[in-house]
Amino acid sequence: MSSKENLKAAFTGESMANRTYLAFAKKADEEGYHQIAKLFRAVAAAETVHAFNHLQRMGGIGSTMDNLKEAIEGETYEFTKMYPEFIEEAQAEGDKKALWSFDVANKVEKVHAMLYEKALQEIGNNKEVDYYVCAVCGYTIEGEPEGKCPICGVPASKFDKID
Repeated sequence: MSSKENLKAAFTGESMANRTYLAFAKKADEEGYHQIAKLFRAVAAAETVHAFNHLQRMGGIGSTMDNLKEAIEGETYEFTKMYPEFIEEAQAEGDKKALWSFDVANKVEKVHAMLYEKALQEIGNNKEVDYYVCAVCGYTIEGEPEGKCPICGVPASKFDKID
């Protein structure tokens, strides 16, 4: 393999480690192991540094406009091809847990693509907007949510404001 392929593989691995360790930290906090949770978050932060270094060195960060276009492409691929295929396979297997996870992600990826499209169209206007994310399914909304999540139905209180 080439160094570029190795950078991509390393980026993927470091990114997965970051998310995994953050999930482990959440579980450790729930179980009352706050020091261990802190360690998981510290190592997750270090894995993010590694992932960013790899991404930068493989030329994966462009201008904001280029990055928005790439994000739109990635999100669109996920909701038009990747998740529909995963959903079909989970249905065929009767795996309801995987089906739920793929289904909500698929619906939310469409929203993400639309938010990126809007940002691309409005680039440079510097309008301040707050974003909120559903802690259950990832639904993302501009402005404070009201009522229930349109994807998974949890109350608006389950949304986190993103700074």
